[in-house]
Amino acid sequence: SSSDSSSLSLSSSPSLSSSPTWKVKASKLISKVVGVDSILWMVRLYRQIILWQTVSAVTAIQALSSTSNYVYPPSSKKSIVPESWEEWAKEHQTAAKQAKRLRLTESWIHALFDVHGHQIFHLGLFNADPHPGNILVIEQEEDDDDDDNDAVSTKAKHKSSLPPNAQLGLIDYGQCKHLTPREQTLIAHLVLSVANNAPDHAIATAFRNLGIRTQNDSSEFLAQFARLMFGRLKPEHLSHSWHTRLHSLDKILYFPNELSMVYRTSLLLRGLGMSLQVNCS
Repeated sequence: SSSDSSSLSLSSSPSLSSSPTWKVKASKLISKVVGVDSILWMVRLYRQIILWQTVSAVTAIQALSSTSNYVYPPSSKKSIVPESWEEWAKEHQTAAKQAKRLRLTESWIHALFDVHGHQIFHLGLFNADPHPGNILVIEQEEDDDDDDNDAVSTKAKHKSSLPPNAQLGLIDYGQCKHLTPREQTLIAHLVLSVANNAPDHAIATAFRNLGIRTQNDSSEFLAQFARLMFGRLKPEHLSHSWHTRLHSLDKILYFPNELSMVYRTSLLLRGLGMSLQVNCS
């Protein structure tokens, strides 16, 4: 859970010569106190505030620009608003739409996980390349005034009544993977063991059942690696020393092919979520 990450601490930074930038130091310090999920929530809130401030500024500039017609005759082409302000307002007139979309991004991310989870665990055939370029935001029709076309009007009304999760489109199914029922079951056991915070030996057993082989057969290594693959991002995952210790425990000799594409799909969707300040498992 998001509260769990608040109690986790990061290792101290290395020597001064290799110390991270002040931004990295600040993020580590904050993550010790409030946790990763809280930081992401604050970033999302900050972005929303900035966008709505931009909306207010654009609205004020447009209002002042419209009053220029009452101060100066239209033929004079004069305005009480500087031209640079008007250009700025035109460039940022979509800020309101961006702010509304920002409120929907979390539901969109969860919808993408639901859809691809359905493909993986129910259909057994899934798109393994769900990068941002293959995900479209479907614009709603704002003008339904054409009464001459009932079909278009009915479609637009139905479209506007759909929940936010239905406003995405998926394209480019050129990199698909098929899973057998047995492979689906084994992968589901691994994912569920991570989601349910199972002990190391249980996660490691689920991983071994998929056929992974390591040099030392370390249960701790397998469990931590599985949590890194399918669990939430935690503060220690940002520490180089954590990864160094993980790789010192063991070395992968064989990684199951059927899991590699599932992991790729999960990684792409989780990366998209993190870029939108949504920490998903």
